[in-house]
Amino acid sequence: MQLTTLQVLAKVGQSVWLDNISRSMLDSGKLKEMIDLGLRGMTSNPTIFEKAIGQGNDYDEKIARLSGEGKLTFEIYDALTIRDIQDAADRFLPLYHGTDFLDGYVSLEVNPALAYDTQKTIQEGIRLCTKVNRPNVMFKVPATAEGFSAIEELLSLGINVNTTLIFSVQQYVHTANAYLRGIRRLSESGGDLHKVRSVASVFVSRIDTVVDTLLDDMISDVSEDHILEKLKLLKGKAAVANSHIIYRTYVDIFSSPQFRQLEERGAPLQRLLWGSTSTKNPAYSDIKYVAELIGKGTVNTIPENTLEAFLDHGEVRETLGVDISSAQQVIDELHKLGIEINEVCSQLLSDGVGAFQQSFGSLLQTIEAKQNK
Repeated sequence: MQLTTLQVLAKVGQSVWLDNISRSMLDSGKLKEMIDLGLRGMTSNPTIFEKAIGQGNDYDEKIARLSGEGKLTFEIYDALTIRDIQDAADRFLPLYHGTDFLDGYVSLEVNPALAYDTQKTIQEGIRLCTKVNRPNVMFKVPATAEGFSAIEELLSLGINVNTTLIFSVQQYVHTANAYLRGIRRLSESGGDLHKVRSVASVFVSRIDTVVDTLLDDMISDVSEDHILEKLKLLKGKAAVANSHIIYRTYVDIFSSPQFRQLEERGAPLQRLLWGSTSTKNPAYSDIKYVAELIGKGTVNTIPENTLEAFLDHGEVRETLGVDISSAQQVIDELHKLGIEINEVCSQLLSDGVGAFQQSFGSLLQTIEAKQNK
């Protein structure tokens, strides 16, 4: 039997997860069909749940019932999202066991309002893990300064973690080190390292959105043809270049003696996951952030429309490697122009946490409005 595109990607070493979840997807059998085609996991976030619950009436009956039972708005949110996560995890469970715990994961975001509070993030991660009660669920924690200690603690307790909102190389290094510390502590306490999994979610396309805007501002102020051409050639390059440098850093960290010692005790890789991979600029390929980021030991969590586009006209070809000279050249050229990638990434982290906090607030407001119908 001929392999599907998703199955071919898995052979190359990259797992495709879906960046979406909804009750209709679960009830209609669509998720099962996608798993049969080679889908290997699923991620969610407050924005996704805001859209799923706010649009249509799939959740209205349960909201009304829970409201009638005297449940508060947050309790209703908790019940709705946890049920979706549990049901999705159950559908992925055969894959989870069939891949020896490599894939078959569903991710649930820890309340983003806690992103800058280490202890409350830990408490909420433990609470959600206990309440969801599925072995193949990862709990998403933002890669903030406060988040790294929470990530280490949760991993040391044997809880799967998806570190999210990574933009910079520095954030990634902190994430990988938090993983290594957490896994080492789990090993020292006699835990089973093989069953605890983690991914480091690097957000991609948003970097190009910001850098391209800065380049466009420069282009509008320049008249010399050779400078204009140089600026135009840099557009759409920053995000993938940054990702390639992070990939090389990932390869270096997880081939180091520090990790090898843990690997001998059963520790798996903390895989890189590419997130925010839909194309925002219509001038670029609609599969740019999938096609240009294919490599071993990685995951790409892809929105539905981008996934459909890749299935239609994508080519499975390994495009990630350890030679980062071209990628570094892009970052260096931007630096010469006064565009500092680390500053861009820092702002994007702040904006990303804020956006998820806003979506979370809007989601609660949506549920409250449906309660009052």
